[in-house]
Amino acid sequence: MSAQMQSYIDEAEKVWLHTYNRYQVVFDRGEGVYLYDTDGKRYLDFVSGIAVFALGYNNREYNDALKAQIDKIIHTSNYYYNVPAIEAAKKLQKISGMDRVFFTNSGAEAIEGAIKTARKYAYLKDGRTDHEIIAMNHSFHGRTMGALSVTGNPHYREAFEPMIGNIRFAELNDFESVVSQVNDKTCAILFETVQGEGGIYPATEEFMKKVRALCDERDILLILDEIQCGMGRTGEMFAWQRYGVKPDVMAAAKALGCGVPVGAFLMTEKVGKNSLVAGDHGTTYGGNPLAAAAICKVIELFEKQGVLENVREVGAYLEKRLDELAAEFSCVETRRGAGLMQGLVFDRPVGDIITEAMERGLVLINAGTNIIRFLPSLVITKENVDDMITILRESVLKVCG
Repeated sequence: MSAQMQSYIDEAEKVWLHTYNRYQVVFDRGEGVYLYDTDGKRYLDFVSGIAVFALGYNNREYNDALKAQIDKIIHTSNYYYNVPAIEAAKKLQKISGMDRVFFTNSGAEAIEGAIKTARKYAYLKDGRTDHEIIAMNHSFHGRTMGALSVTGNPHYREAFEPMIGNIRFAELNDFESVVSQVNDKTCAILFETVQGEGGIYPATEEFMKKVRALCDERDILLILDEIQCGMGRTGEMFAWQRYGVKPDVMAAAKALGCGVPVGAFLMTEKVGKNSLVAGDHGTTYGGNPLAAAAICKVIELFEKQGVLENVREVGAYLEKRLDELAAEFSCVETRRGAGLMQGLVFDRPVGDIITEAMERGLVLINAGTNIIRFLPSLVITKENVDDMITILRESVLKVCG
């Protein structure tokens, strides 16, 4: 590390609130699937901003679309209409099959909106304010108070109690654990279609279909968090589309804007007509023309560049290569995931392996202490996978022996 890079890090530590344990690198620019630090060193990026930069860095068409919108107008207010937001909502409606869209600034805000939607929907049915939401253990939905309340990890919540209340927790893929929590106060069941931070656990088709049937039977809203696993990451635009189990409410973000901070919660027409109305919810920046222009271009480029087809092909290859690596090293217990959202489970903490990979020019992150998470750009190639495996293998060999 150069003295200049160390100086940047030292300056940051003097002025930033210390809420992250950051890796000791300062990134300066990106190109395709590579990042470059301020010293000019190149890194193969298998994190993509935590599942954000689906189209890779410095995509010219994407950049040009944002520049053009900046030259027109960046922000007005949700008191007025703007064309990019109308077009973005129509495109999102088409790829999701949902009916109504509310744009937010982030995934956590999308979850907040989904929670409010569920409670208002139930309130309009019976006038009660004691409704409950069932969420999943080991889930992660965000850091705001509402999103934290439905995050199934006590460690994240304990210092900030009390939460919003009336939240029960069940186990993903254990339908009986869900049933045991349902009562006449239950207004929604919420989970990630593929758990991310909790360890890369995909919901099974059987579990999703049973929960969907339960929700239909009891008029409970099914809320799916597609913030990390959506926007093509599993080979479908949204992970639930693999099984055809449509939610009543869905949260999206991350790759939705491919770098511009934007999220959304979407709902069916039935929920839209029987939940939030004028004055119930709002946002200053959500759906502003710049963010909406990003969404429009992202969805256009997904189709133009055949992103979903690439995820299916390269995702299958990534699974194959990770399985080979798992078979080679006894310290690797298993692989799990879907498409280009994969995890390798180790029998030990993975921090040293990730640090070693970084030294060798590969960017990885963890999911929990013992899982390496793979969230590359959705435009990676098989050659990129091979290069990643080469570096990862060297790193595991050095750390695990």
